[in-house]
Amino acid sequence: MSTAEDIIITGLTKRFGATTALDRASTRIRRGSVHAVLGENGAGKSTLIKILSGVIKPDEGEVRLGGKRLDLGSPVAAHRAGIATAFQELSLVPDLSVAENLAMPNPTTRWGLMNRRGLAREAEALLARYGIFDVDVGATVRSLDLSVRQKLEIVHAMARQPHLLLLDEPTSALASRDVEWLGLQIEARRQAGCTVVMITHRMPEVREFCEEMSILRNGRFVGLHRTQDIDDETVFKEIMGRSMDTAYPPRLPVTARPAKQPPRLQGTGLCSGERLKGVSFDLHPAECVGVVALQGMGQLELFYSLFGLTPLDAGTVAVDGVAVTIGSPGKAISQGIGLGLVPEERKTEGLALNLSGGENVSLPVIGRFARWGLIDLAREREAVLRALEQVRGNPRALTEPAQAFSGGNQQKLVMAKWLLADTRALLLFDPTRGVDVGAKHEIYELMRNYTAAGGAILMYSTEIPEVINLCDRILVMYAGRVVAELDGAGCTEAGVTTAMLSVAAAAPAAQGVAT
Repeated sequence: MSTAEDIIITGLTKRFGATTALDRASTRIRRGSVHAVLGENGAGKSTLIKILSGVIKPDEGEVRLGGKRLDLGSPVAAHRAGIATAFQELSLVPDLSVAENLAMPNPTTRWGLMNRRGLAREAEALLARYGIFDVDVGATVRSLDLSVRQKLEIVHAMARQPHLLLLDEPTSALASRDVEWLGLQIEARRQAGCTVVMITHRMPEVREFCEEMSILRNGRFVGLHRTQDIDDETVFKEIMGRSMDTAYPPRLPVTARPAKQPPRLQGTGLCSGERLKGVSFDLHPAECVGVVALQGMGQLELFYSLFGLTPLDAGTVAVDGVAVTIGSPGKAISQGIGLGLVPEERKTEGLALNLSGGENVSLPVIGRFARWGLIDLAREREAVLRALEQVRGNPRALTEPAQAFSGGNQQKLVMAKWLLADTRALLLFDPTRGVDVGAKHEIYELMRNYTAAGGAILMYSTEIPEVINLCDRILVMYAGRVVAELDGAGCTEAGVTTAMLSVAAAAPAAQGVAT
């Protein structure tokens, strides 16, 4: 294919006040290829996607296709140019049905009214076209698992039959089988002549799906490579501007764990709704225990019920050997229980985006800084700065709104507030989702330091290598129960995956649980 048909990005610059998000960024994307854009959180990837999608306008620079400058001044203009985007921060309307979302922005009407039966038929046919058969098109998007919502976002973008498909962290919420599904869809789009640009932090998927990659650092493209011509170490060095010594910190020696102490956190016979059906576990001081499961096996309900976000129908919870009743997140925080949750969706569940990072960090324990109804701002500021230093957070977060920061820095804010609250056990649900390799390493070190100081961590991750390298024990969940326990130090990725899939394969088909 001739280079005249390529997508040429030249000198793109975008400033937000004193912050330069893109600084004369230039690269080339071969038309009809699958191209990865890599970079740390805050490198400018989201700004690039928003410019190409017509959500924001660049201050300088241009994008050319086939030698013609594209007018991307609005989402409508981008759509007319044949560009569609599946965003990481989903654009679906939570309180509308699946069918209504998939029909937007031009739903089928009859006599001026929305034709719901017609929308349902069209939605089922559309999903079937893309290999999805197990979604109730009448359900509200809010009621669906995050991974299902992510697939719907991707289908909504692909259904427009774009010439340029932008995928912003498309696999961050997907299980392994969904990633395989995405790979098939990407290949089908490529064979149809569509150009696919994929923002991602996951190198295995770059290797599997992408022919070329462009690397952003500090708002500028610093490398354009054929995927097969560059190794991971060189990629990470270009992304961060330095080399990484190791991906995971060393394990704590067994002797570092206190002996003859009650479990830091213990659950017995925990049941909640239809998905959590009698889970029991022990979590000891200075220990990290992992949870692995296929999609929708009760792992989310386990974490959220331990923090009081969903009610327990049966079972008991004990902290340091003392039975506790956690009826709400407020009780988990205020009654000295000592639990902190890093939730699945940091933007909607972990942060108040309009508040400053400092206010978010101090919010759970703001009463600690109050006297006679007034906040001691100097004492609060000093405590927040210490917490930010612990997580290597950006000091600007003290005063700037949380929404102004990248995903990695936002996740650090969520973790900093639980360090400030002196939690004894952390519940981490996919803590590195959508986080770049540098921020991941910092989160891993934070977790290791936390357990070395006697804290305990219960962690779920969609990335099996994380669980193997960070966790002392691994709990395998299926259909709302813990069905196996593995030794983290002795596990392999293949072994953990086999354990999950073997249970699924042995389950009666009548259970109707999707794998």
